[in-house]
Amino acid sequence: MTQTENTTESRKGKHLDREERNKIEAWKQLDAPLPNRQIAKKLDRSHQTINTEIKDGTVRQIKRQIQSGKAYDYEYFSYSAAAGQSAYEKARESSRKKPKWVDAPDFMAYADQQMKQEKRSPDVVVHHAKKNNLFPHESIPCTTTLYNYIDDCLMETRNIDLCLKTRRSTKASRNRKNKTILGELIEKRPEIVDKRERFGDWEIDTVNGLRCGKDEALLTLTERKTRYEMILKIDGKTSDSVNRALTTLQEAAGKNFSQLFKTITSDNGVEFSGLTELLQGITDVYFTHPYSSWERGTNENHNGIIRRFIPKGTRIADVSLRTIQRVQNWMNNLPRKILNYATPRERLLEELSHLALSE
Repeated sequence: MTQTENTTESRKGKHLDREERNKIEAWKQLDAPLPNRQIAKKLDRSHQTINTEIKDGTVRQIKRQIQSGKAYDYEYFSYSAAAGQSAYEKARESSRKKPKWVDAPDFMAYADQQMKQEKRSPDVVVHHAKKNNLFPHESIPCTTTLYNYIDDCLMETRNIDLCLKTRRSTKASRNRKNKTILGELIEKRPEIVDKRERFGDWEIDTVNGLRCGKDEALLTLTERKTRYEMILKIDGKTSDSVNRALTTLQEAAGKNFSQLFKTITSDNGVEFSGLTELLQGITDVYFTHPYSSWERGTNENHNGIIRRFIPKGTRIADVSLRTIQRVQNWMNNLPRKILNYATPRERLLEELSHLALSE
């Protein structure tokens, strides 16, 4: 039955304090102790709140009496404000959910090592650990929580250690008319390339070292579906250097080149001016609009990863082939969210197994 004349004001969210507990103890120690409902009315509380408080704060006590020259101990139970406060504080500690990181020191150390030394993102660290069952599932936080740990300085890793944390920005996209037409524009590229449904569609670019003066360069090729990366060291940012590197690659692949390289998408840099003629009848070549690096964003993203290891201003001629190979291997063995946390190398091997390649 609903009570329509309840005059007790609601005090939700406010717990009993020490002063109120002292009053309850005093009222319960009177010669005629007040009943719980009367105490509740005096304190403007629910009677169930008072019942629970007295139950939690009631303690066993022993009193000694002397009768006929002999001492007798007898026990009794009474409410103690101190005991009630202690029970309340203990309950409050238990009511707070313990942070996951408290019971996961091994994962925290692993995450720091992966982010600081292996340069992996928090998302990759979390899902790689889950996918490979490296730690108990309950000790692995979600990606957002791991970022929060970093923001709250609970880890050795800091935001400055995360390569892309402060670099992301949004830019309005716009197309500008090509000053020089080197070949077919990107809008003529087959739709299947945009969907990343087949293997063999590549994006190409160069990574430079010194801003001025003669220096070597890196030729980078990124496969759109598998995100597999190839990094080739070339003599410089020239058309002849790029053509020589692709010719060497073509000779290494032999008859399989057209299967492995169905399309190549490039920007309008002068170093790619000979691509269409070089690969005519073998591989379709497409060019993006000027100042539109986002049209081959996969390759641009990978170039940014390379810059983690080979910063701008580094003389490429001084970078050893072994270092370049290590960077390429690191990138191709990095679990990727877009690949359901498989690595580009794993996806490449899957695709190659489906192709009928010539010996």
